[in-house]
Amino acid sequence: MTAPRVAVLAFDGISPFHLAVPSLVWGPELPAGDMEPWPLTVVALEPGSLPTSAGYAIDVPAGLDALEEADIVVVPWWSTPETPTPAPVSDALRKAHERGALVVGLCLGVFALADAGILDGRAATTHWKWIETFRRRFPSVELRPEELYVDEGDVVTGAGATAGIDTCLHLLARTSGQVVANRVARRIVAAPHRPGGQAQFIELPVPAPDEDPLTRVMSWAQSHLDTQHSIDGLASRAHMSRSTFTRAFRARTGTTVHNWLVAQRLSRARHLLETTTLGVDAVAAQSGFGTPARLREHFATALGTTPTRYRVEFAGPTETAKSGIPATAEVDHALNRSATIRKSLSRSDGEPEASFPQTGRRESGKHAGDAVSYT
Repeated sequence: MTAPRVAVLAFDGISPFHLAVPSLVWGPELPAGDMEPWPLTVVALEPGSLPTSAGYAIDVPAGLDALEEADIVVVPWWSTPETPTPAPVSDALRKAHERGALVVGLCLGVFALADAGILDGRAATTHWKWIETFRRRFPSVELRPEELYVDEGDVVTGAGATAGIDTCLHLLARTSGQVVANRVARRIVAAPHRPGGQAQFIELPVPAPDEDPLTRVMSWAQSHLDTQHSIDGLASRAHMSRSTFTRAFRARTGTTVHNWLVAQRLSRARHLLETTTLGVDAVAAQSGFGTPARLREHFATALGTTPTRYRVEFAGPTETAKSGIPATAEVDHALNRSATIRKSLSRSDGEPEASFPQTGRRESGKHAGDAVSYT
């Protein structure tokens, strides 16, 4: 797969951290890293010297016309959320989106996408501190401030600061597979996958495994994804009541037990499809979905594809050949890839009711959420 060409749009006074996030995840490194680097160009309204918030300037040789050649356009920041971005910037972003580029807004850069009208009628997230400003200025956008990132297929938005890393890792996994994203995450010492539906900020830091029973239970569940779990059973293992456990779990992770387990199982299934020749039945069993039908249902909902097509796209040629996938499947997948990538990876709370067992949908109430496995 040819590496996508990336254009990162910078403005006067930009934070060097925000500007560096796409390059940190996707760009080249010395010594050579764990992926083929994506060609990356920094773009400004006008080429030349650009001051940063750190007190030094950077040289930006490219202007807005560089957006015309980019496969991915990233706006990592905007200085004044109360003020619309310059008209030439909005025009350039609209044109890039209309010709088929993936447009990404990170942190306050999401305001620039909304100014361009790209987010009208779509879901998006942004930095929690500017939620009310965003809602007032852009009432036609479905704001999801509780989420780290929102993937709408051809438009992706991320929340503040380090959520930009999560967003870029998510897009790397979407393009190159979870195994590559995990390698890069290890290199930059970041969490390999935080679901988009996870809260922007968490009340308590995650302690070392030997300091906390909840962390030990989470580690145990991750190593036993192929077995059935219930909230009551996990709570008992943590020596907590059900209500205390679910409250503590949400405070720790920013999501529910059920959604966390689904994300862990999807991650396990993706890893197995990319790195082994196991059949779909075995992948479904080892990842905890139980049946191939349930595995396919969750792949369709979360990834917009099938396990077989996912393997064709992201597994090495040896694994693909050994798995017995015919060459025609690869051609069929290539023809359908543009539709596939428009599906969201971040619908942790938005999956259709039919995608979940009736007893696994919620965690509140006397019995709701007892069954959180798919066996």
